[in-house]
Amino acid sequence: MAEAVRKLAAAETPLYREAPNNIEAEQALLGAILVNNDAFYRVSDFLKASHFYEPLHRKIYEVLAELIRMGKMANPVTIKTFLPADEKVGDMTVAHYLARLAAEAVTVINAADYGRAIYDLATRRALITVGEDMVNIAYDAPVDMSPGEQIEDAERRLFELAETGRYDGGFESFNDAVKTAVDMANAAYMRDGHLSGISTGLRDVDRKLGGLQSSDLIILAGRPAMGKTSLATNIAFNIASAYTPAQQADGSFKAANGGVVGFFSLEMSSEQLATRIISEQTEISSSKIRRGEITEADFEKLVACSQMMQKTPLFIDQTGGISIAQLAARARRLKRQRGLDVIVIDYVQLMQGSSAKSSQNRVQEITEITTGLKALAKELNVPIIALSQLSRQVESRDDKRPQLADLRESGSIEQDADVVLFVYRDEYYMQNKQPEEGTPEYEDWRLKFERVKGKAELIIAKQRHGPTGTVELAFEGQFTRFSDLAEEDRLPERFE
Repeated sequence: MAEAVRKLAAAETPLYREAPNNIEAEQALLGAILVNNDAFYRVSDFLKASHFYEPLHRKIYEVLAELIRMGKMANPVTIKTFLPADEKVGDMTVAHYLARLAAEAVTVINAADYGRAIYDLATRRALITVGEDMVNIAYDAPVDMSPGEQIEDAERRLFELAETGRYDGGFESFNDAVKTAVDMANAAYMRDGHLSGISTGLRDVDRKLGGLQSSDLIILAGRPAMGKTSLATNIAFNIASAYTPAQQADGSFKAANGGVVGFFSLEMSSEQLATRIISEQTEISSSKIRRGEITEADFEKLVACSQMMQKTPLFIDQTGGISIAQLAARARRLKRQRGLDVIVIDYVQLMQGSSAKSSQNRVQEITEITTGLKALAKELNVPIIALSQLSRQVESRDDKRPQLADLRESGSIEQDADVVLFVYRDEYYMQNKQPEEGTPEYEDWRLKFERVKGKAELIIAKQRHGPTGTVELAFEGQFTRFSDLAEEDRLPERFE
């Protein structure tokens, strides 16, 4: 009896498991498109030829797509010349097979459902591939690949799959690239301020940069006490507080204005960062907030501000010495769970490389970090603002305005960055040179100091797709706040 059961089980058990697919759904969809070309537009925005399981179906879909996009009629007669004539499908020729597909076509109403079924099965096959690779790599365990690295690699591939359903990169046709560029121009036209990127909340900076462009690596550098962190915090809060979500056709949300911000604070704790933002918003000095030197009215302001800020999509990670691989994994997770439109990192020199080789050489380590940040900006399609220190050689010059050569520890920062910004405040250097009161030099100094007091320069030293130059900003040190300078033509009327 047991022997008979064993034989029966052996007969019923297939020798291998076939990858998930639905040939009938593929045939039904192709038939619907052949009969009525409008069916193609029901699926063309999400379904690619690579999602089909049967190679011949891939080829048929490619040809159909090409003809329909060119505005030509696609039916069994017009497409058969573009397919291999001598190929057989069972006992049928390709021409017979196309005629059969059209004859047994479903209605155009079902096209989207069949398309979605094909897409979902392709995603399942991609998941199987990722899973098989994970198992194989874990078994083989290469010497130079730690389990942590394998987890990060798997997380990256799963993220790509979750975001786009595409896990293999590959070439994109120029036609698709042009369409994306036109869509971007349209979005800029529709958006507040007509910016192609995300507004920083600073008018003159937006004019020069066109906003923060997706997939750009923006380096914001300066000497200590110039206000790098303050400017980055100001921009991050401006973006997060301007966030207005717009629902997409697939039910997901995308930022219509502003955005969700991920702030990696390697230097300051999240409380210190929050104190700075509260100080900027309430105009109560951050040192007074820390020491508790506030009035009842001030406290009411703080409470009202904190209630407003609770709705702001600004997420802070305060891990010190985070590696580029950890940062990328956390950014992917945030994008998947809450959405992500801008990343801010304060600052690059406090980060670590992931590979053992790079940790032995600081220049190599910084190179790995900046290359990794640029790759992450492209992968997540968000701008990354990375703060950076400048070398001390600035201090030895008469003109202390920073230059590209002053970027510390690696030329790769300058090479990988799409935009390099320097924060410079003449006021800081001038106040350290104050002569004795009552001397002729003092009067000279006072006049010069009045001109630069409360002002900062944001020097755009490099920009891949725009002009370089200097933007003047107002800086209020006690509130750690940067803002736009009043324009001459917008000042109140003056009477002499």
